[in-house]
Amino acid sequence: MATKCLMKTAEIDLDVRGARILVVDDTPANLTVLCQALEDAGYRVMVAGDGLTALEIAGGSAPDLILLDVMMPGIDGYETCRRLQADEQMREIPVVFLTANDETVAVVEGFQAGGIDYVVKPFRKEEVLARIQTHLERALLARRLTEKLQELAESGLSLERAHEQLQQSAQQMERVNAQLQEEVGRRRQLTQRLSHLAHEEAERWGIDGFIGRSPTLQKVLRELDLLQSADGTSVLITGESGTGKELIARAVHARSGRCDETFVAVNCATVPRELAESVFFGHRKGAFTGAERDQVGYFELAHGGTLFLDEIGDMPADLQSKLLRVLEDGVVTPIGATESLVVDVRVIAATHVDLSAALREGRFREDLYYRLARFTVELPPLRQRREDIPLLSQHMLEQCAAQMKIAAPVIAPDAMERLQSYEFPGNVRELRNIIERAMILCDSGPIQTEHLQFRQETAVIESGDTRESDAGAGLENLPLNLGEAEAILVRRAVDLAEGNVSKAARLLGIDRNKVYRKLAQDGERPTS
Repeated sequence: MATKCLMKTAEIDLDVRGARILVVDDTPANLTVLCQALEDAGYRVMVAGDGLTALEIAGGSAPDLILLDVMMPGIDGYETCRRLQADEQMREIPVVFLTANDETVAVVEGFQAGGIDYVVKPFRKEEVLARIQTHLERALLARRLTEKLQELAESGLSLERAHEQLQQSAQQMERVNAQLQEEVGRRRQLTQRLSHLAHEEAERWGIDGFIGRSPTLQKVLRELDLLQSADGTSVLITGESGTGKELIARAVHARSGRCDETFVAVNCATVPRELAESVFFGHRKGAFTGAERDQVGYFELAHGGTLFLDEIGDMPADLQSKLLRVLEDGVVTPIGATESLVVDVRVIAATHVDLSAALREGRFREDLYYRLARFTVELPPLRQRREDIPLLSQHMLEQCAAQMKIAAPVIAPDAMERLQSYEFPGNVRELRNIIERAMILCDSGPIQTEHLQFRQETAVIESGDTRESDAGAGLENLPLNLGEAEAILVRRAVDLAEGNVSKAARLLGIDRNKVYRKLAQDGERPTS
């Protein structure tokens, strides 16, 4: 049950329980959460799914307050409020807007239309109840003071007592509003900080756009164009590590109607299993040992924008079911909370693993897969678009040169030929590493073949064995079973790195957490 939010002004009986609230929203999930919270708080609730229906109900039932969504089919919330104001019988009804946009222009338009307050989505039920109660009490107080003034005028008694009561009510409203504004400010700072950090990391890998003219890449870009008019559709991006799945996710976000809202990127493989639910959905202070303060979850941070779930194939099975429910209902419940939060989040998921195999093996939920894969984008590996390597290399040269504050060097023809003939198991990310290292080694001169250090060659050099026949024999002797081959390569990388997992992960071009998991599966423990 939601906590009832009924405060008493000193010496004044302002019990507003039983007041009639009209909730106007075209989203069923919003109506469900709001109606339950209001009924639990003792209010009588009426609902409408559009502005015209709201006007009809308000004209016939005269609610004490209206909660009015801005974006609705037909006439929007602003026009609905203006029509209420134009009617002499309804213009005194307080209107509180529900909006996902707290920009100054939108807020001013709401006040100009006749609203007295606004609540920004995703809303907290405590905030909505506090604001409703404040405005109901203010309206009730105004009516009682009007009656009192009439009595005083007739009796000739002093107005000091009425003025004192009005001051007490104003002080109470100021305290409530100050607490609410502090919470809103804290959440906004968290959102902006997370968005800024994610943007900086993405820019580091050339996130300003996909570079290339190959047919395979152009096909991907045409698919992205199809998504511009469907900014609520979930997307599943597949492709090898390093192909730019996050870049595609950001491109989808930037081309959507959510482009001005937050983009939150999460690597599911790095989220500790025991903290996963708290990280995604949030928790309340005291919900468990160590929960010393409220924690805002990723879904709440991404409200109105996009949540990018990288390596979705590594998400624990129990969390998959909870994720599916959030995607279906649009509601999250933080751990230890008695209230739920309505969230509007577009989910873009990505994976480098074969989810079809994971479905067959029962490691991934089939219903979640189809919910995520409403639209799929398959990214080609760099070896399948070699004609893009010159453009990509030049783009990365210019970026690295700008960061180093030097002139961008040229790449010698034989060095470019070598780049285009390389297989790039680490894809675009590996190309970036090779280009950046070559810029340091060339010492402001042209980049030559000897300045290019490739992953396989580095591993051979570090092992102290440069015999070409041995390298070839090693590849031929790898088992055809993919899992066994991966285990052999991981063990070899760890040996070459002398037990340093971070170094081994760099050699393999993968996240170090994957190295830890592979070693754990084989019963091995790294030295560092």
